[in-house]
Amino acid sequence: MEVRADYLVLGSGIAGLSFALKAAEHGRVLVVTKKERAESNTNYAQGGIAAVLSPDDSFELHVEDTLKAGAGLCHRDAVELVVREGPRMVRELMEWGVEFTKRKMGDREELALGREGGHSRDRIVYASDLTGREIERALLERVKEHGNIEVLENHIAIDLITEHHVFGVKGVPKGHITCWGAYVLDTKSGLVKKLLAKVVLLATGGTGRVYLHTTNPKIATGDGIAMVYRAGGKVGNLEFMQFHPTALYRPDADPDEPAFLISEAVRGYGGVLVNRKGEAFMEKYHPMGSLAPRDIVARAIDQEIKRSGEPCVYLDVTHKDPDETKARFPNIYSRCLDVGIDMTEEPIPVVPAAHYMCGGVVTDLWGRTSIRNLYATGEVALTGVHGANRLASNSLLEALVFSDRAFRDSLARARESDDFPEVPDWSEENVFNAEEWVLLSHDREEIRRLMWDYVGIVRSNYRLQRALRRIRLIAKEV
Repeated sequence: MEVRADYLVLGSGIAGLSFALKAAEHGRVLVVTKKERAESNTNYAQGGIAAVLSPDDSFELHVEDTLKAGAGLCHRDAVELVVREGPRMVRELMEWGVEFTKRKMGDREELALGREGGHSRDRIVYASDLTGREIERALLERVKEHGNIEVLENHIAIDLITEHHVFGVKGVPKGHITCWGAYVLDTKSGLVKKLLAKVVLLATGGTGRVYLHTTNPKIATGDGIAMVYRAGGKVGNLEFMQFHPTALYRPDADPDEPAFLISEAVRGYGGVLVNRKGEAFMEKYHPMGSLAPRDIVARAIDQEIKRSGEPCVYLDVTHKDPDETKARFPNIYSRCLDVGIDMTEEPIPVVPAAHYMCGGVVTDLWGRTSIRNLYATGEVALTGVHGANRLASNSLLEALVFSDRAFRDSLARARESDDFPEVPDWSEENVFNAEEWVLLSHDREEIRRLMWDYVGIVRSNYRLQRALRRIRLIAKEV
């Protein structure tokens, strides 16, 4: 089955949907999503969007905070571009119907601004502690109303359509590869469809499910990066997985389910990291204490756990006003109550978990990849903004800015003729039989454990080499 469109968007998070809404004003858009349309990493984002919106803040301060968090590996030009677009992106979301939390200032209301780890000013725009869900709600409502957008739920992109498929050519020189669409599996019917488009946006999200313990949903398996790598495109910095310091610790947790995230905003609100004795420990590791950047906090917690032999540390907000805490974090409060923890009366047990891929598919400042007609935005992309460690609440901002730029750059390509080459049907050669799935699932679980044990928060050459040897052996077997 072959379907043609002007734009093909792989992914239904903030990067994919914001691009789709703009592209739909200029042509037909197909949006492909693995599960239901609302299932994405965006939907799980609690914190908010970082943007310079107060008189005591500045673009320069936001840029410097981002560069410090990125351990010197951010690209300054990309950081400055994203930071300066922040206020416009927030206004655009509000125009699309996103309802951010506001506060009363005399006889008027203004956006409430929070602070998170690594930020020197209050600049986080949020919607209670469900910012991602609110953004996803508003964007999906707009998408549903637009006649030029078709969303294919329960469809999985399995490979990009490039010269390898069309002409049977391997080893096309980098910079000369072209993408004409993607082969997409309809998981309900089992049919593989050919989706052809003049412009393809890769917005497939991250890779958290490669690790045993992660805050990411089951769909975050790194498919987009893998497809580009197989096609011969450029990927980079895949070693830079960010571990969120504070996922809810539960001794009976199912590793196949995403760990529940205790938002960075809880520490920005005044939460303090303590050990079992109630002693604060972060001041030993960083002058910002519990508000240090994520990578520093995650390593500190890992060290405290190993030193004490305890399974977790604790995030304490019991010194804050209980009613204020419940109002600011209704979802976190409710979820903690579900597992028998009243966060207003006792500290929350927390551990680090794999959270965000700072590397990915290499792009330029317009979201262009090394493959012609293919753009990448959101967590799947390596834009240069995050360096080795992402500053809290910069991810949604980066996704919005680069999706906007990718859309603007793609307009000329979308106006070109749709003279696609003859694309063959999907070949099932070398595809595993259904009875092999059990063995493959075992391999997948082994890789997740390997990544957690040997390619985790603290690494060494010995551990990395051991993991590499085993992964190479698994690759040969499958």
